[in-house]
Amino acid sequence: MAAVGCEEMSANGEQEEFPAMEISEALPETSENNGSASTAREPTVDPEPDTSTVTSAELGEEGGLPADFERLWKAAHDNPQDFTCWTDLLQYCEQENHIDASRSSLEAFLARYPLCYGYWKKFADLERRAGSNASAGEVCIRGLQAIPLSIDLWIHYINLLLGTLDMNLPESPQQIRGVFEDAVTAAGLDFHSDRLWDLYVEWEKEQGNMRNATAVLDRVLKVPTQLYNTHYDKFKEHLNSHEPKEVLFPEEYEDLRALCHQNQKAERAEQPQEEEKERPPGEEAPATPEDSDSEELIQKIREQVLIRRDKVYQDNEAEVRNRWNLEDAIKRPYFHVKPLDRLQLQAWHSYLDWELSQLYKEPSDSTTEAPQQEASEGSEVTVQPQGSSETAVVPHDDHRVRILFERCLIACALYEEFWIKYIQYLEVQSVDKARAVYQRACAVHLAHRPNIHMQWATFEEKHGDLAEARRVLETIDRNLPGLAVVCLRRAALERRAGQLDQCEALLREALQRSKDKPTLHAFYAIKLARLLLKLGRNPSSARHVLQDALEISPDNDKLHLNLLELELSGDPRASAQCVQQCVTKALAASLSPNTKILLSQRGLQFAEDYSNSIKSVMLIYEDHQKLVDELRGTKREAENGNEDPEKLGKTEVDVAAATSEQTTVAAPQVPVAMPTQPVTGTDMSAQAGYGAYSSWYQQPQYGSYSYQNTWNYNQGYYPPS
Repeated sequence: MAAVGCEEMSANGEQEEFPAMEISEALPETSENNGSASTAREPTVDPEPDTSTVTSAELGEEGGLPADFERLWKAAHDNPQDFTCWTDLLQYCEQENHIDASRSSLEAFLARYPLCYGYWKKFADLERRAGSNASAGEVCIRGLQAIPLSIDLWIHYINLLLGTLDMNLPESPQQIRGVFEDAVTAAGLDFHSDRLWDLYVEWEKEQGNMRNATAVLDRVLKVPTQLYNTHYDKFKEHLNSHEPKEVLFPEEYEDLRALCHQNQKAERAEQPQEEEKERPPGEEAPATPEDSDSEELIQKIREQVLIRRDKVYQDNEAEVRNRWNLEDAIKRPYFHVKPLDRLQLQAWHSYLDWELSQLYKEPSDSTTEAPQQEASEGSEVTVQPQGSSETAVVPHDDHRVRILFERCLIACALYEEFWIKYIQYLEVQSVDKARAVYQRACAVHLAHRPNIHMQWATFEEKHGDLAEARRVLETIDRNLPGLAVVCLRRAALERRAGQLDQCEALLREALQRSKDKPTLHAFYAIKLARLLLKLGRNPSSARHVLQDALEISPDNDKLHLNLLELELSGDPRASAQCVQQCVTKALAASLSPNTKILLSQRGLQFAEDYSNSIKSVMLIYEDHQKLVDELRGTKREAENGNEDPEKLGKTEVDVAAATSEQTTVAAPQVPVAMPTQPVTGTDMSAQAGYGAYSSWYQQPQYGSYSYQNTWNYNQGYYPPS
């Protein structure tokens, strides 16, 4: 239960408490009189400190470190994502009762796992045992900044203050009351916040402030909590145990008293009047109910108080009923590194979707019931927002939506999808609030998840903060070096910002780092060459990049294809020799047959389109035909059915081979087997992303020029083989 705090067995067998709640804006601002609350209201996102090495001197002069401390400390920092290593370290320090070692371990642990509220409590108790109540209070405040929806941590902090403050001082009760107000503001809307409200009411009663206790009960009667009905019972008991004028504020008491007097007068007017007896001279008439509160009047006032509260209670009961099944489906509302099963993730999605659907609703739908949770595996609940008319729709308090999101982000802190969902909700309201959630997610909980970092960088770039976008991408690149997608995002950011030199520098740096990984090196080389060619207008530099990459990966088909495309895109009169050299070099490499035939075809097409010598065209054609015969078999064997007909349609190479002797330009009516859409399913489909050679000449518009296949006209030039 979130309010009470759930216990989970850690890897070392000790029962540990895990956090229940969290909220984005930490503690609410307090007045000067509420001095115990922290003035810093949002969790810090400073870079994680380097605590990988600790010495005896750094831990003080308590007498050195425990025997196995350094071993456990190193194991935890060598594997910071291993939760068990951390719990082993913390348990060992606690068993050894070494205060400085425990303090350092807790500091390092909570920097990585701030949602573990049980360890914040242990940290505060450690400081209190060390004799520093002030430090204990500071630890509680830090914990509440990290997880302000933790009912247990709020109660722990309040009990600490109650045990350490001098309540005889006039400012102490005011300080305690300020902390209670901070607590119910931050966590009072939680479904499991009953214990916090009860403690607040009982404390006000102990201080003799019955009216304040009534005010707190009035507030909780409007909050849908798990034990909502007990609060109404306690209100009735509170009202019946004291005079109404002691528990009601003067305005309400006088209003109800006047109303009850009027009702009494109306009742007496309807009853027959008795003759007034004559009194002796000087004897005054007895007091009437109008002059003092009779038992009858007090009882009527109590009835009126309950009549007014009953409507509030009924409305709140409907809210609880709507949420009950959704709350019951949440089985692990606290933080743990163990993955959640699919049904639990679905339960959170369903709850969030339903709460969002209540954000704008028609007045008549105010008691819309929540969807029933299906117990079957794979069930999904989809809830559409209600109400679309601006005149009929009333805005719902979105504080309840944000509280639910914050609760979800405790149990699902390691799942990017929920952070993104919350950010998308907040972004339309406040860019700063959405940015704060990004900071919490990326700086603490998802420091090694590239996707959400890249989305954060996109968010910052979209809102005009290029410096922050750069910093975010640099951070994830430093945390996870070598990720190609991050490098490309950084380069694209600089390109969009007009910093082509910086974009080129990033790609060259990545190219240099990846020399020991040929495939990745070729990938970066192609990206850099395209940048230099298309944006830098520097084909010479692009050519050198690809040629240097071929020295490292001579059999990389993508490099050969892109180099050929570069040569084909140049001046045809100056590129003929370079094109043929490129084709010759590729045919000498260990490439797939399809790729070799494709490159040869491209060279033949270039010669056909731009060569000034028919002899050179004939020589290139003959070489191409020999290559086809060698790699694919003779064309006549394919016509006689020795080749699988389905394979003939897979590549344009097979199309050319199958049609080279079938038809001529003069007889285009002969059907030709050729694909009607871009080629897929072979090695050449992989090349499409780098050169897009497979479909450029297969467009339907060629049909209007009587070309069933663009290679058909070759039959007019070349003799049959």
